[in-house]
Amino acid sequence: MESGNLSIHSENILPIIKKWLYSDQDIFVRELISNGVDAITKLKKLADMGEAENIADDFAIHVEVNKDDRTIIIKDNGIGMTGDEIKEYITQIAFSGASAFLEKYKDETTAEIIGHFGLGFYSSFMVADKVQIDSLSFREGAEAVRWECDGGIQYSMGSSEKSTRGTAITLYVNEEGEEFLDEFKLRGIIAKHCGFMPIPIYLENTAAEIIEKDEDTDEEKEEKPAPEPINDTHPLWMKPANECTDEEYRAFYQKTFMDYKPPLFWIHLNMDYPFRLTGILYFPSLKHDPEYMEGQVKLFNNQVYVADNIKEVIPEYLLLLKGVMDCPDLPLNVSRSFLQNDSTVKKMAGYISRKVAEKLNGLFKKDRETYNGYWDDIAPFIKYGCIKERDFYDKLKGSILYKTIDGPDAQYQTLEELTGDEKTGKSIYYVTDTQLQSQYINMFKEQGLTAIELTTRLDNPFISYLEMYEPEVKFLRIDSDLTDALKEEAEGDNESPEALQTFFRKLLGSEKLGIKLQGLKSEGVSSVILLSEQSRRMQEMSKMFGGGMDMPPGMFQEELTLVLNRNHSLVKMLVSMHDANAENPSVALIAHQLYDLAMLNHKPLESEQMKAFVERSNKIMEMAARL
Repeated sequence: MESGNLSIHSENILPIIKKWLYSDQDIFVRELISNGVDAITKLKKLADMGEAENIADDFAIHVEVNKDDRTIIIKDNGIGMTGDEIKEYITQIAFSGASAFLEKYKDETTAEIIGHFGLGFYSSFMVADKVQIDSLSFREGAEAVRWECDGGIQYSMGSSEKSTRGTAITLYVNEEGEEFLDEFKLRGIIAKHCGFMPIPIYLENTAAEIIEKDEDTDEEKEEKPAPEPINDTHPLWMKPANECTDEEYRAFYQKTFMDYKPPLFWIHLNMDYPFRLTGILYFPSLKHDPEYMEGQVKLFNNQVYVADNIKEVIPEYLLLLKGVMDCPDLPLNVSRSFLQNDSTVKKMAGYISRKVAEKLNGLFKKDRETYNGYWDDIAPFIKYGCIKERDFYDKLKGSILYKTIDGPDAQYQTLEELTGDEKTGKSIYYVTDTQLQSQYINMFKEQGLTAIELTTRLDNPFISYLEMYEPEVKFLRIDSDLTDALKEEAEGDNESPEALQTFFRKLLGSEKLGIKLQGLKSEGVSSVILLSEQSRRMQEMSKMFGGGMDMPPGMFQEELTLVLNRNHSLVKMLVSMHDANAENPSVALIAHQLYDLAMLNHKPLESEQMKAFVERSNKIMEMAARL
């Protein structure tokens, strides 16, 4: 066996970093500012330990952009570096000064240092042909040092004229990075990646300014106000929940997500074990169509932005919410833009899901009236969560509500409350269109029955999953069957008169149409159409998946049943006329009209059907006028 050491071709390292390490060019802003924050954090910790003296507390990061000179300068007044430290931390690629600092003082400090991999500085070469470092260490008697590199493996180092403690990194921006010389573009990038870093960050445009004069006095306008930091150094999620006011929560939400609508409510997350996690999740007013439900959960690591909507940490259904989460223990990859999927990440997702369920269950139990008022907005999120994860349903099933058809004062009931009705038992009737199905709704209300509203595209898969979770519960659309409470048993009822069924099938050209002659308690209803729940769901499946499945044409044709109310005068007339003379043209006219009246409460008629219905109605009115 032969042993040896791995060798690295240093001239190949920088091209890899420039092109493949980071997903976006603007990452260099985050990396260089993070390095400045770390430099200040180190100095503050050394001062706390008595190893640095006469340290003022005006710590800040200053970013200067100059489009004329094509430069971006990032300055900090932190710990600074000596020449030897620059050789150690900068010229040794992947040697992390932050990790070295934490290792050296591991028994004396719990400093939150951002950097770990020792590669962030080199992201500057993604946008710069040349990078210059000027640094002066905090150590007494230290001399300022300048380091320069044009992106190759050669560098030069000598003395610098820098007279103040800290480090200034100057990027001589190339053509590929020209967009970052725009002040407003750069400000937006800083706000995105560094908007909540713990050290104030200022941006200044140092290009030659045009002197503005007042038009009336021809005098120079007043000086610009003092610059304000771009970032919020004490974000709300870092405060204890009991110290935050409702006004602060709402203000933070509107500023962070640019949403003029106030959130419904929120959850303040705070966990120390087995991992550290803080954050705030907001429940916005969600739209009912899931295609337009779009949330935004921002993920941070030590107040440094990582990404939005990372599904490894945040369960997919929670991404309908808006919020921020900060986890210093995130297992990030080298570029700090993606996660390394491990057991910690899975635990985080489970913890967040559990806290959301606890919040909702608590609100349901403590303030049912308020919870009911929120339901229409939060229902899509909860239903989607139940579809995606059985465990989420198990945690929340007692707090899932169903809106009933009881008019403007609609009630919100749980599954347990709905299935406790002796009249309907474990069968739950539902409505998908309150206007189209109004006849069925009125029949239910007349008999003191209720049904629930399931009017969104999300509801169909939701009830299918629910029936798997609760096999004793059955969902039936209100026009799929007639519950016994709507029917009136009459002696001699013939529910499927063969002669009448043959007549209707021939008249309408439908060999599968079923006919029932049934006494209904609602005397004002002459006829209704029923489509079995199984047939309806097969049709829905065909619509959803038919395009990608090899299905015979017409495989899921409607198998309708026309129920004629034996108690209605028009039906009595039809039966009598049919028995006397089925060939009478008036029989066909009335029969076709009864069918179309029923269909109008089942689904919209097609254009030709509607035209025939109107013409037939005119004939019937002419006949009535002649009587």
